[in-house]
Amino acid sequence: MTENAWTRWPSREALGREGASRARRLLTVAVRLLVIAMLLWGAYNQKHVGVWNGFAALAGVLVAAALGWAFFRTTYEHRLVPSLALIGALLTVAVAAEATGFRGLSLVLWCGCGITALERMPLAAATPVTSVGLAAYSAFNNDVWLTTAASVVGMALAGYVLRLDAEARGNAQQLLAQERAARAAEAESAALAERARIAREIHDVLAHSLSAQLVHLEAARLLIENGADRDRILERVVAARGMARDGLAETRQALSALRGELTPLEDFLAELVSGTAGAEVTVTGERRHLSAEASQAVRRVAQEALTNVRKHAQGAKVHVQLDYSGHEVTLDVRNSGGRAGELAGAGGGYGLLGMRERAELLGGSLDAGPDEEGFVVTLKVPV
Repeated sequence: MTENAWTRWPSREALGREGASRARRLLTVAVRLLVIAMLLWGAYNQKHVGVWNGFAALAGVLVAAALGWAFFRTTYEHRLVPSLALIGALLTVAVAAEATGFRGLSLVLWCGCGITALERMPLAAATPVTSVGLAAYSAFNNDVWLTTAASVVGMALAGYVLRLDAEARGNAQQLLAQERAARAAEAESAALAERARIAREIHDVLAHSLSAQLVHLEAARLLIENGADRDRILERVVAARGMARDGLAETRQALSALRGELTPLEDFLAELVSGTAGAEVTVTGERRHLSAEASQAVRRVAQEALTNVRKHAQGAKVHVQLDYSGHEVTLDVRNSGGRAGELAGAGGGYGLLGMRERAELLGGSLDAGPDEEGFVVTLKVPV
């Protein structure tokens, strides 16, 4: 047995009553009441007991009960010196009971001290206490030596078995507490992840729509201040209204995605490019079911890429290719030609950053940059 096992206290979960079944708690109470009854019986089952001796015996029983309760509290708090002092006081009461002729009371106290010390104290401190208590029981017991030896061995084993049982129950309580803490941490992590996901959805859906509306409305304000004709002002207002309508539609799509109500990815891409002249969609590979996170990442990257095309390359030819390979899905958005649009300066500049963040969270990658003909955005997500 290692030194740590000799000096280690039983855990507070082992020494406490938490986690014990109702039947176990009732049994514990019954055993304690039985011990008190045995103490009282041992005190008054003597022919020489008179009135004053009876009061003295009752006082001794009450003192022993108080010392026992205090011993349980100090061992629960892992206070070694007070625990040793209290168990020493109990042994002293047992010696006093033996000296005054109350042998039954002394025998019960010696046995109880030996068993309880072995159950609730570090083994390095419990072993000598148990040895003293059981040795005193052996010295003053009137049974034959073989019966006394069997009783001593049985009580020592009972104390150690109670200790092992309490430690097993304490370990179970600790594991249960760790599991609850892990579940709470997991729930908190999931909540934070969901908040981050909602934040990305808000950005992806509303950022460009609102920034584009702001550009059109600001242009309309400047046109009004400069006395421009009605048709030019109306054009800007109509464009802002269209942006608001598109933003509302995308918001509804985002809410459906958050609820897990996603349309097929191929249909979504076809609908996405339907309003862009010169855009086409190609799907290759064996189509498969994607997780909600992977599917949403592909959708948002496609939206962001086409938004950038409208901003920076109006009139460009756009080719969107979705490829299902063995271990990943690849989205490739290429554009060639075109010219910078009126909304080239709109937005906060977080589009590519948000797309790359989506890809990395899923263990994928995103590359964006110019090529020989124009600009290409490539997303790879493992499936």
